[in-house]
This record gives sequence, C-alpha cells and structure tokens, in this order.
Amino acid sequence: MYVCVCNAVTENHIGEAVRKGATTLRHLRLELGVSAECGRCATCARNCLRSALDETTDRHATQGKLLQRSHFPLALEAI
Repeated sequence: MYVCVCNAVTENHIGEAVRKGATTLRHLRLELGVSAECGRCATCARNCLRSALDETTDRHATQGKLLQRSHFPLALEAI
C-alpha cells in the first residue's frame, strides 16, 4: 500500500528502512522523503513505522534475542 503518494513510498519501503536502522519519522523523512511535502501521510507513516518496529522486535525475540522496546524508540516528533 502507498503511504506517501507525493514520494511514492510504500509500507515495504518503510519496512526496509526499519531493517536498515530507521526508528523515527525523522529517519523516514530523511531517507524516504515521507511527510516532507504535504504531510498528509504522517499518521499512516507513524503507524507503519510502529508496526515494522514491532515486527522487528518480534523477529529478534523468536530468534532468542529478546530486545526491549527501548532499543527501538518511536519518537512522535512534530512535523
């Protein structure tokens, strides 16, 4: 699904950015351009980011590498 139409960013792009280390909306904005234009995608982008971070945490937990949520701080910064 497209999250940011202005920059053609999808959920998959956000998931890949998280796997590369993105943990905040600011990281997504710098790497992918999310919410840099009109800002309408910010809420959806935050939700996708949160889901991708949770998925990453779950994957590490099932591999015996239990990571605490603090390793993936989700900053709800202003746009």
